Amino acid sequence: MRERVHRHLGKVLTGAALAAVGTAVMVAVTLPGTAGADETGGTGGTGGGPRAAGRAGQDPDAAPPGVVERPPAEGKRGTGRDPLTDDEIRRAEKIAVAGRLSAAGRSAGGGRGPERLSVDLAEPEAAEADAPDAPRRADVTFYDYATDTLVTRTVDLDGGKVEHTGSRRGVQPPPSRAENAEAARILIAAPLGAGLKADYKDATGRDLTSPGQLELSGGIYQAAPGARSAALDDCGAHRCVRLFSKVRNGPWIDTRDLVIDLSAREVAALDRG
Repeated sequence: MRERVHRHLGKVLTGAALAAVGTAVMVAVTLPGTAGADETGGTGGTGGGPRAAGRAGQDPDAAPPGVVERPPAEGKRGTGRDPLTDDEIRRAEKIAVAGRLSAAGRSAGGGRGPERLSVDLAEPEAAEADAPDAPRRADVTFYDYATDTLVTRTVDLDGGKVEHTGSRRGVQPPPSRAENAEAARILIAAPLGAGLKADYKDATGRDLTSPGQLELSGGIYQAAPGARSAALDDCGAHRCVRLFSKVRNGPWIDTRDLVIDLSAREVAALDRG
């Protein structure tokens, strides 16, 4: 790496170096039956059977390659404890965000309505645990950046109404993919993002202008007692993210010392001194 890289706030990392510090490792998976797909010897072709397998140097008694089947068609509504269908997820979110939450809430990017974090099948009530026709409910979780509040609404999917709303402050679930992208957008535009952009340019020869040029994962940062980074004292009450950034199809760039406060839309560096 050229000497210039060592002056950047973000450092281009090798895969081995990143693995040593416990960051994510991506593993490629090959589906069975994909290798040699154009070779003869399948059960449906002419000249198949043991002779064809023998010509390919395969064990004639070996099991045939696995077949990946299409998933069954998904209905609009699940039953019992079936996972929520795509249609149910959309319906639950629409019901949960209606009303004042939609009008007054704000997303990570400042748009109208809160930031959706998750939609999960709700646990049945105790009296309904063994009932085959128990109502289908969904827990929809949002983060409202207007008030820095985590909001969870339980939706009755059959009745089309919100049964319960819970609000908590200072509770910070892992960031969503959209929040990671917004954190990267703030970082790229900030003065402290200069190192990330310089390292991206070193690695690719191109300018970094958009989160879509990176593969991103993130974790929540909460201010620790006695931490020396005063700019991060609000993290915990505010929603703050540390990013793990990777050039698409390229190397990792170390941005772990930078914290993006999504609530204040500011970036600060951790004081390692």
